[in-house]
Amino acid sequence: MKNMKIIIAFVLVAVVGAAVAGGAVWYMSKGDEPAAEAKGKDGKEGKKVAKKEEKKDSLPPKYLTVDKVIIMLKRQPGDNLTHYLSADLVITTDAKLEKEAKENLPLLRSVAVRTLSNLPMATAQGMSIDQFAAELNKAYDETFEHEGREKPFTEVMIGKLIIE
Repeated sequence: MKNMKIIIAFVLVAVVGAAVAGGAVWYMSKGDEPAAEAKGKDGKEGKKVAKKEEKKDSLPPKYLTVDKVIIMLKRQPGDNLTHYLSADLVITTDAKLEKEAKENLPLLRSVAVRTLSNLPMATAQGMSIDQFAAELNKAYDETFEHEGREKPFTEVMIGKLIIE
């Protein structure tokens, strides 16, 4: 009888150990299921999961300002008044490139002045904020590509815009 109790105890320990091991394997493989299930026939949904995971790993964006960019707008023939545009720009970058982006703020100001000073008053008044931002982003892309360098920021946004 004593031997029977020892055998039952060993069997119970083996069953409990197998159950714990099986539960651990199930729990560890559970994390891979969303990625496997997300992959549809076209593979597009799997990319969404990868993008979400990438965003979790990345640091939050940093925002730098280029304050008070003042530009004298191009005069129209017969226009006797001088018109100005004042803008505050906001640059979106990440923590790794923040220092390099700060070092490029004078260049960013210069490119903004060069780009926007070619606008006549009538054109500037008819443009939306998104159009100003698109023009500046295009100019920055061209400038950094011409210099053979990578942009230390993702985009430029308009923080404030006054046309007078």
